[in-house]
Amino acid sequence: MTTHLVQQFEFLSEIERLCGVERQNLLLDGSRVENSAEHSWHLALYALAFAPYAPPAVSIPRVIQMLLLHDIVEIDVGDHPIDEPTDWAAVAEAEEQAQKRIFGLLPKVQGDELQLLWREFEAAESADARFAKALDYCQPIFQTLCAVSPPEDHLRVVRENLTTGRATTLKDRFPEAYAAALELMNGAEVSDLDFAARLAFVSEADRLKSILRASRIASGQRYENSAEHSWHIMLYAWILAPYSVSEVDVTRVLTMLLHDLVEIDAGDVPIHSKLDADALARIEAEELAAAQRIFDLLPAAQTEECLKIWQEFEAATSSDAVFAKSIDRVQPVLLNIATGGGSWIEYNVTLPQLESRVGAKIARGAPQVWAYVRAQLLPWFTARGRL
Repeated sequence: MTTHLVQQFEFLSEIERLCGVERQNLLLDGSRVENSAEHSWHLALYALAFAPYAPPAVSIPRVIQMLLLHDIVEIDVGDHPIDEPTDWAAVAEAEEQAQKRIFGLLPKVQGDELQLLWREFEAAESADARFAKALDYCQPIFQTLCAVSPPEDHLRVVRENLTTGRATTLKDRFPEAYAAALELMNGAEVSDLDFAARLAFVSEADRLKSILRASRIASGQRYENSAEHSWHIMLYAWILAPYSVSEVDVTRVLTMLLHDLVEIDAGDVPIHSKLDADALARIEAEELAAAQRIFDLLPAAQTEECLKIWQEFEAATSSDAVFAKSIDRVQPVLLNIATGGGSWIEYNVTLPQLESRVGAKIARGAPQVWAYVRAQLLPWFTARGRL
């Protein structure tokens, strides 16, 4: 089991490099280009929001899993804009080798599972893969059409993509999205009001990519944002689910971990912040108000569903929520180890403090994971006398 954990954490650490792979499209506010990790998170949210438009045969949980892992190969091969001359056969071969290397880091059973799912997405023959591909085509289009001030060359790419490019497949795979994109491209409002509501929701969610956390990414170059953090912990939950102290529904856990959206209004609160009871109560009230505002952008039935699962996550009493909360605490520890202490230095954290605020929560949902992680971090605290 320990050997498997070593392999699983090696995989989870390796895929974090996706945070450094830049794409062509911009955030909606135009402040910077998007990276492939936050793009993958956004697509998972697209799948959740637009689930009612999926054909009856589609499994949204499988679509979400495909979208979480579909771009991992870009760690080795990078992102390739559709409007640039490219040897796509060579790219496909490079991506095949990349997925073998990266998924090969995992224990064989898990690695084979992810490899098959990635290949299914690439083949785009199953109902799940076709809908996942449709969402992957949609998101860059709406990133441009809903932007504050989209560059003219980006609008040109969207126009060409919708009229003669790969996005023409949306006519059959996701006709509602195709119609909405044409309306926006022609300066009109989206006539399908339910689609417009969901589009407003996923567009608002784009702001999570600008919410910075206390931990730096593993390279140390910048602070992590909450969107790429959400993507990473969803992969953590998926891979480490066998270590949950209770049986969990991975589908529900992944849905819970999509919902850091309240930080758009309330911001991220570092786990090692020293807060009194009044401050904690104020933060809880701000997060509830944020959840109500953001989820209320969706049609009523989805608003209620999203609020319910967010509240379950916050309460952390169900088996799914306990495990989700535990996994949410694991990933920052690994980032701090990778960056020589990270936020532990900034907040002058001792091992007893870490065990109380982080370790106890991880151990509650995944004790084997905490035992492994504690062994990795112990040398750092020992060397600095913070025991």
